[in-house]
Amino acid sequence: MAKSTSEENNTRIAFYYRLFFLYVEPLSALSGAICAGVYPSHYLAMTEKIPSESSWLPLGMHVGLRQLANMYLLFALNEALLLRITSDSRVWRALLLNLLIADLGHLYSLTPLGYQVYYEFWNWNAMDWGNVPFVYLGMTSRLSFLLGLGVKSKRD
Repeated sequence: MAKSTSEENNTRIAFYYRLFFLYVEPLSALSGAICAGVYPSHYLAMTEKIPSESSWLPLGMHVGLRQLANMYLLFALNEALLLRITSDSRVWRALLLNLLIADLGHLYSLTPLGYQVYYEFWNWNAMDWGNVPFVYLGMTSRLSFLLGLGVKSKRD
């Protein structure tokens, strides 16, 4: 008897992926959302590596940072809630592929800071640690999942 599509796509997902994608990364994105949305001057100062002397920002920049915060929140909720309700590998793979593409865009967005931002770890602040190595960790985790490392069918 042929198995249903949902039976074929139910997978046992390794503890590391569940921990990282359901808890660690969404909490990190949530902290970014809070920082960009609630403390936009501080967020911007950390990004530009300048002292935060004023809480005043141009209106457009304030709106843009709140929109960024909303995107971080969307990222956190998609990952934490959608992946939590299913073990269907198609859903996990689709969402993680989308996030992998977003990771590439996120890393590209740093190029105006100069290429040294990618490798001069001794100059990194908290924002850089979140923008560079943590993004690489997420990308590596997504690639590993997409390549099937630590992902097994429940039939196995």
